[in-house]
Amino acid sequence: MPKPILAGALALLLAACASAPPVPAGGPAAASPAPVPTPARIAEAWVSPAMPGEELDSVVTWTSADGATWLLATAKSSHRLVLLDGETGGLSGTVGSRGEAAGAFDRPNGLAVFGDVLFVVERDNRRVQLLSLPEFAPLASFGNDELRSPYGIWLHERAPGELEVFVTDSFMYGERHDVVPPAEELAQRIRRYRLRFDDQGHPDAAYLGAFGETAGPARLDRVESIAGDPLHARLMVAEEDAGSSTLHVYGFDGRWSGRSLPAGTFAGEAEGVLLWTCGTDGGYWLAVDQRKPLTAFHLFHRDSLAPAGSFHGTVTSNTDGATLHAAATPRFPGGVLYAVHDDRAVAAFDLRDVVEALGLDPGCLR
Repeated sequence: MPKPILAGALALLLAACASAPPVPAGGPAAASPAPVPTPARIAEAWVSPAMPGEELDSVVTWTSADGATWLLATAKSSHRLVLLDGETGGLSGTVGSRGEAAGAFDRPNGLAVFGDVLFVVERDNRRVQLLSLPEFAPLASFGNDELRSPYGIWLHERAPGELEVFVTDSFMYGERHDVVPPAEELAQRIRRYRLRFDDQGHPDAAYLGAFGETAGPARLDRVESIAGDPLHARLMVAEEDAGSSTLHVYGFDGRWSGRSLPAGTFAGEAEGVLLWTCGTDGGYWLAVDQRKPLTAFHLFHRDSLAPAGSFHGTVTSNTDGATLHAAATPRFPGGVLYAVHDDRAVAAFDLRDVVEALGLDPGCLR
């Protein structure tokens, strides 16, 4: 039976409905913590060799039976996955090629791992594909009947062997795919699935409906990154539209909570949302502020969402995806943050450096 390794995945039984009613009028105002501080400078532990032409986007890690850290990245332009050594950033190989068959990809984007199962969101195949690790053998796929242009994914283990899967669907109109759909269609921005594994580990998926605000301050025009916190029953959804990019706080029931991070929190586009758990109830949210020439990484307290600090690297720029590997490794005994650098490489930040530079809770270092 697959076992959870995603940060913050707790076996909580939380009620979820197939489709969510609109948020009642007069909800609470958007969150208004203190302004995000000026980013600190933290040098990268390493930056992987450049891979021009791959158009790297999302990253995720998996720990092999011998304890090695595999770092996987989606390569959108070459329609494959890139495998890196999580300790050194060295290229270990590639997986897949362009196609519609099982094991092939068409513009892969989002990634997630549950136990020894890899989830790959394919924008242009309009599906989520599951592959077994370490063999990368195809297991199943789902979403073809509903997904139109899927991007991000987050997994929530509701019970042993049962996942609730949230997939962002940022379909657009126009010849350049840059026209936001009519308001009523924005209620399809986040799609929910139930995935169950049988005793042999075979998955079976069922569609549970979609949700998303169609008007007001939490309207979802362009979405990609999504992550959740079972402890607080929160989904953090990144709105990427220029000029209004921020994180909106949704509930697992599909309703906007009435809270969003304040305007101006992100100078660029909100991306790469991650939960960094510390103990049973502590920790931080980390979100990418996609900028040039240097990406900023913002941290917020897990419970209050108040700013906890920001930093940037020395070269890391134009970041899309990022992932936290909080488990200790020989090179990174306190854990590591991996972030895509300018579509062509991956940078690693030692979490010990992040904790020291921002004065974070040292208990977050495993």
